[in-house]
Amino acid sequence: MFTGIVTAVGRIERATPSEAGLRLTIDAGALDMRNVAIGDSIAVNGVCLTVIAAAGARFDVDVSQETIACTVGLGAPGEVNLEKSLTLADRLGGHLVTGHVDGVGEVIAFDAVGDNRRLRVRSPAALAKYIARKGSVAVQGVSLTVNQVAGAEFEVNLIPHTLDATTLKRLAPGARVNLEVDLIARYVERMLSAGRD
Repeated sequence: MFTGIVTAVGRIERATPSEAGLRLTIDAGALDMRNVAIGDSIAVNGVCLTVIAAAGARFDVDVSQETIACTVGLGAPGEVNLEKSLTLADRLGGHLVTGHVDGVGEVIAFDAVGDNRRLRVRSPAALAKYIARKGSVAVQGVSLTVNQVAGAEFEVNLIPHTLDATTLKRLAPGARVNLEVDLIARYVERMLSAGRD
């Protein structure tokens, strides 16, 4: 479980094909790796991945074909948002994020509003029902508050701190992004639909 509060920007150094999918070697950047053990989870651009090797500021993860099929941004070298999994003593500053990406959205607009940026994303139609005004959504693993919703499109505001601390500052129209909808919305929808089955 994660909060969607990115703690470091790292870099995928290598993406090597494997029998199961890909093996990534990631430079963790400023992420504190001292207490990371083999088997721990780290969110990489919002994708929960298991550490299979770690040495200094680098760690390796395997990415399955299923994960490759439903995410973007893991198949080549480049910057990534990183967050270690929660402990019971951590603050929950964002919202509950599982690291199980629900789909890939497309950036429609990325406009300056003073020092902030207004980000508009088109989600897959099947996810639109889970995205609500003033609700939460994770974009590339970053917990954000939804300001507006129109059909499958939603808008969020990115403050300077979020832009400085994440890879979101590099977005542009046409970019594809990993989306995870609010966990509670998924469970509410499931409970309501179970009553109709």
